[in-house]
Amino acid sequence: MDSLSQAVLGASVMAAVLPARQRRKGLAAGALLGTVPDLDTFIVPLFSQTPVDIFTWHRGPSHALWLLLLLGWLLWWLLRRRVPAVQQAPNAWLLGSVLALLTHPLLDAFTVYGTQLWWPSSSHPVMWSSLFIIDPLYTLPLLLGVVLAWIGGARRWAGRALLAGLVISTAYIGWSQLSRHWTDRIVATGLAEQGLADAPRLLVNTPLNTMLWRIIVMTPQGYAIGHRSIFDGDAPLQLQHHASEMPLVRQLAGDNPEIQRLLWFTSGFMAADITDGRLVLRDLRMGTEGSYFFSFAVARQQPIMHGQQAPWQSITPAQAVAGPRQMRQQVEQTWQRLWHPLP
Repeated sequence: MDSLSQAVLGASVMAAVLPARQRRKGLAAGALLGTVPDLDTFIVPLFSQTPVDIFTWHRGPSHALWLLLLLGWLLWWLLRRRVPAVQQAPNAWLLGSVLALLTHPLLDAFTVYGTQLWWPSSSHPVMWSSLFIIDPLYTLPLLLGVVLAWIGGARRWAGRALLAGLVISTAYIGWSQLSRHWTDRIVATGLAEQGLADAPRLLVNTPLNTMLWRIIVMTPQGYAIGHRSIFDGDAPLQLQHHASEMPLVRQLAGDNPEIQRLLWFTSGFMAADITDGRLVLRDLRMGTEGSYFFSFAVARQQPIMHGQQAPWQSITPAQAVAGPRQMRQQVEQTWQRLWHPLP
């Protein structure tokens, strides 16, 4: 999620467990701790500039639950020797520090990017994919609660405002998961009718809402994309099928650990096409057809010799140019599709 959401979430959970007289201190400390895991954005480039590393190591070790639990305890251990406020309520500060750190990766896990909660486990990154990376409906209750709590300080109503923000925002996450689960059941029925019951699928919420879901289905010939709104009723599931060069990608992946890492990080929800003599691997989870946010050139075709088919040579993956991001148009199309199912 965006930094503002993480900051107000961290501020809320920390201030909620501290004594009322320390509420403002908790808001400031929690906001700071709530953004700490995203420091990997600056740290990863110090060790590697390759696009695959920058892409896949974000939300890596700095988002591991066990590591953040250890970090929270370590910070508390250091501060309780030097900071009077921590000495006055040591248990509350320990709980608040741990919560402010742990809620960051847990919130991130509700987006589709992929969060490595169990690093260094080889399990796929967690992507519960029910929240967009920026969602005002989630953030505003927290923000309002934090502002009122800062104004009110130790007053009782300030604590209630803070708690209300947490309850409403958490309920919104619950709704997003309920909407996704309900839609997924309908999609599963539609896929079964099309002979794709066992096809890997992923539902991703579209920008700024939790009612219209983008459907990604991996098929034997490539992949299929569709949309499903909670207002679609009994409308049949419609998919647009696309060919893909993924068999070639998997063939090349055997000798290219970076391709393997891309496939692991995305749980295989990728497509491949040939562009300007290069094999380009595209992350289907983020973006739209013709404009995916993350694309990587992973191989190039060798010159044709003696009339034989040109072989492919694996290369160090490089960031490929994405299509134009027409965000305003995409938001308008999302709004129209939300209320109007396809005929």
